[in-house]
Amino acid sequence: MASTLQRLRQLSQQSIQAQWHQSSQDEDIAELEQAGSRWAIASLNERQHIAWGQGQQVLWLYQRLIVPARLNGYPLAGLTLRLGLTWWAEQADIFVNGRRVQQGDLFDCFTRLCLTPAVTPGQQFQIALRLVSPRHDPGALVRSQLFYELPHTPAQDCPEPGFVADELAVLCSYIQQFDASSLSVLTAATELVDWQAVKQRDRFQQSLAQMRDRLLPLSQWLKQRQIHCVGHAHLDLAWLWPIADTWDAAQRTFASVLALQKEFPELTYTHSSPALFDWLEHHRPDLFEQVQQQVAAGHWAIDAGLWVEPELNIISGESIGRQILYGQRYCREKFGRLSSVAWLPDSFGFCWQLPQLLKLGGIRLFATQKLRWNDTTQFPHELFNWQAPDGSFLLSLNLPPIGSDLDPIAMADYACQWESQTQHLHILWLPGMGDHGGGPTRDMLEKFRRWAASPFFPTLQFSSVEQFLEQVDSQAQEQDSADAARETNSQEAGVSQNSQESTKDLNLPLKISPAETLREQNSKLIPTWYDELYLELHRGCYTTHAEQKWFNRRCEDWLYQAELWAAIASLTADLPYPRADLEQAWKQVLFNQFHDILPGTAIAEVFTEANQGWQAALQSAQAIAKAALRAIAAQVTTPAPPQPDAVPVLVFNSLAWQRSEVVEISLPIAAAHWQVLDSQGQCCPSQPASPTAAAPNLFFLAEISSVGYQLFWLTPQLPNSPTPQLPPPFILQNLYLQATLDPQTGDLIQLYDRTQNRELLSAPANQLQAFQDQGQYWDAWNIAPDYLDHPLPPAQLTAIEWIEAGPVRQRLRVTRQLGQSTFVQDYVLDCHSPRLVIETTADWQETQVVLKVAFPLAVEAEVATYEIPFGAIARLTRPQAPADQVSANQAPADQAKWEVPALRWADLSDSQGGLSILTDCKHGFDAAPSQLRLTLLKSPLWPDPASDRGQHRFTYALYPHAAGPQQTPQQAKALNIPLQCLVNPALNLGKLPPAQGFLTLKNSNLMLSAFKASEDAPESLPKNLPDTFILRLYETGGQAATLELKTTLPLNNLEPVNLLEQPIAAGDRPYAKALDQTKELVKPWQICSYRLSRLTEPIAKTQC
Repeated sequence: MASTLQRLRQLSQQSIQAQWHQSSQDEDIAELEQAGSRWAIASLNERQHIAWGQGQQVLWLYQRLIVPARLNGYPLAGLTLRLGLTWWAEQADIFVNGRRVQQGDLFDCFTRLCLTPAVTPGQQFQIALRLVSPRHDPGALVRSQLFYELPHTPAQDCPEPGFVADELAVLCSYIQQFDASSLSVLTAATELVDWQAVKQRDRFQQSLAQMRDRLLPLSQWLKQRQIHCVGHAHLDLAWLWPIADTWDAAQRTFASVLALQKEFPELTYTHSSPALFDWLEHHRPDLFEQVQQQVAAGHWAIDAGLWVEPELNIISGESIGRQILYGQRYCREKFGRLSSVAWLPDSFGFCWQLPQLLKLGGIRLFATQKLRWNDTTQFPHELFNWQAPDGSFLLSLNLPPIGSDLDPIAMADYACQWESQTQHLHILWLPGMGDHGGGPTRDMLEKFRRWAASPFFPTLQFSSVEQFLEQVDSQAQEQDSADAARETNSQEAGVSQNSQESTKDLNLPLKISPAETLREQNSKLIPTWYDELYLELHRGCYTTHAEQKWFNRRCEDWLYQAELWAAIASLTADLPYPRADLEQAWKQVLFNQFHDILPGTAIAEVFTEANQGWQAALQSAQAIAKAALRAIAAQVTTPAPPQPDAVPVLVFNSLAWQRSEVVEISLPIAAAHWQVLDSQGQCCPSQPASPTAAAPNLFFLAEISSVGYQLFWLTPQLPNSPTPQLPPPFILQNLYLQATLDPQTGDLIQLYDRTQNRELLSAPANQLQAFQDQGQYWDAWNIAPDYLDHPLPPAQLTAIEWIEAGPVRQRLRVTRQLGQSTFVQDYVLDCHSPRLVIETTADWQETQVVLKVAFPLAVEAEVATYEIPFGAIARLTRPQAPADQVSANQAPADQAKWEVPALRWADLSDSQGGLSILTDCKHGFDAAPSQLRLTLLKSPLWPDPASDRGQHRFTYALYPHAAGPQQTPQQAKALNIPLQCLVNPALNLGKLPPAQGFLTLKNSNLMLSAFKASEDAPESLPKNLPDTFILRLYETGGQAATLELKTTLPLNNLEPVNLLEQPIAAGDRPYAKALDQTKELVKPWQICSYRLSRLTEPIAKTQC
């Protein structure tokens, strides 16, 4: 069969790869006709590519084509001639007879140009290519081929030999895979080809027609299968181009699709990212209106679900919720319906709580193709139910490759593989150029029509992802019904059909029970995946361009505080809620969470613009929060000051539990001595900052109620005590911890948990460990798998000194030199704090180096636990898990997790306790049974040659604890969101007491994620204040909890809602409870949102 296919293709297809002349000079196209033929013949490498050097080097290729009368004997006159090209180049310009006919790039990287609709023997074409190699990679002309084709008409008896060869190849693939007994029919039919008649085209075509007639009985069997084509153009919102270029690419792409839909009305198209359509609506309303019309007509789908296609490992669960909220609201408002698909083809891995979040946002299907990029294992499923830790299921699809042609062989190979694995006869295919836009081409659509008409290809139709999903669901239901009937018959016959397999919950910190039962859960056609979707690649994205991670965390935390205090100020001080400003700030943050911006994998120009957006969002959130705090402060009753010159200080706690922490405030008069009194007149422990500090500050210990505040008084006092003596050299100590530093290295050599009488370290810790890191092929994206084999010299201590040593705060400063870089680290231990904080300032000047900080621990653990969005996950600490703990096919996937993401913390614990590492903006970790390491910095060269060089400020902390990490989420949140202070605010005889807690959840494993005005909240007149509010929380430890919401705010009627703030029905109807009756069960790992209504009458002021 292979030889038959080759002989047929050689009659109408011709490679011209070996006939190019080349020049490395940047030539003038006007002179090519004379000069090109004198250039040297290009040589081919072992892959039959024409390759040249990386770094934007120019290569010209030229050849003169002369159409022969025959190709291997087959007459060519009158056939259509197409030129097929595939390249790997940053820029491609294609010239025919001196005229540029097409341009391309790294992603618009193939074409089939029609040179003439009907060739004449002897006809000539001058073809020239100007190619520019990528900055990061050698360039290549991968393929150049001529296709001679018979015009496709309804009256055509038989297509040209090359097309027939592809039909036979498709049939052969299916028969070999699914019906080997029909191979003899196929072989016998090919014997009807009259090879003696090749030079007589009509006679030869007649023999091909006879062969096809003989094969027609196989057509119905093949046509049972259906390939759903959906036009698509993946468009990164920023990457190797600035954001402005994205808008241009979107306009070109959408205009092209709309034009093609007029000529090819069967074409359907899908696109994601409501953020892009929002730009189109405001800048190209003409195009936007046409898109709306095509959506209404069913020819265009907005498979979005999220505002952009974001990074989904290192943004908060609340950010994911807002991606869904704003994306779905836009779809509903502008296109009349919610998206049922979360279209995420290119994000770099997916957190385990995503199925629950997507379902709460009205989404039915999760779709990606990124798991095909794994570098260690092949992801085992094409179609599967993805189960979140709370038990939520979501149908999930491993998409076909994006940026694909309508190549029949590629489609058939993919379809056979899909059917073999899933048993489904419906297949999805996504024709269209991608990454930088593009979409389907005219040639693709012409090929579609030819192959749709072929009797020897699966049923081919343009469709939608939703229609595809419905067909898959329908087939699964039919199969389940048939299986159920067979099982019933077998059980009646006394045969056991129990096929359930027991599994170990190695990936969970705590065991859970499924929260729901779906039909998909029981379908034998659809397996279940009970884990995160970890991408075995792009592990450097957790670290590269560290300023993006810093900005993201700061913006997330300040937006939480801005919404919280703005809502409370609306309820207590009648302050108008700044809904539009908050939405604008959120949308800027959500845009910058795009999967090539936040991960740090774009060109430098992208980050210049992104940083402006981050700063604007951060400043807006801070201004909103501070205005709200001032408005609340104005409502606080001011008691008589303890002395006339006392200065009021209000301290606010943004978190939903009582906190006792050190606060730092600026002093009104630097030279004076001060003390701090609480609202009861009791003196608080306090300490002036170091004389060398940049500003005259004071530290004092404050105890603040859950989501509350307390009034303190700053009062002058006479100096009455000598300057305290420094403690023993290089030892920090309080009631909880004792930490000792090595005076020769600056390493941490002791971390003693005084509450447990336990040493946590097994060797010197906080060691800065640098490794050479070539980053594999994708420099900014990856960490080289062999980086451990290339250690660099250790850091050298240059200074160690005490900065502060008092009753409230101790601070030791260590300065070290590593290569060309300097690190200044302050070890900070506050009184009454179980955390040792390490504040770092770095001047990072390395190239292709990855930097880690290591903590060898006196702990032995099989798993380490890491925070993920709205939850936690346990991952194995050994490269190869014991056979009795994990099945053989899981072990390589666990081994691939040698660098993993986390949000704010990672933990290593045994039965006696352990240590958590808390971070304020670092996300990459690796673990061994007795060691945790945090990845601090990386310095790739591509695509941004200056990535990360310069100044960095970040903080991480060590939190020893007994038992497991139950309190770690609170400790990590407190590190990131410190207490807020207002010094000398404008106080009045208001309605609020000197100390108050506004809100408490009454359960330590329930974490408040948001308190805000409803998006669609009606506003009460005349003050335009929101009438309804949203409270969101999640369970943090894998154990059921009871929510007992207590509040002093004028709120009532707790009503469960989803992420879109729509009521969730209990039974047949929505329900709401009065707050004084609230005892809500929250399941393990569950995310819960509630709507609360403003009370018109004030409630009794009881402390929370």
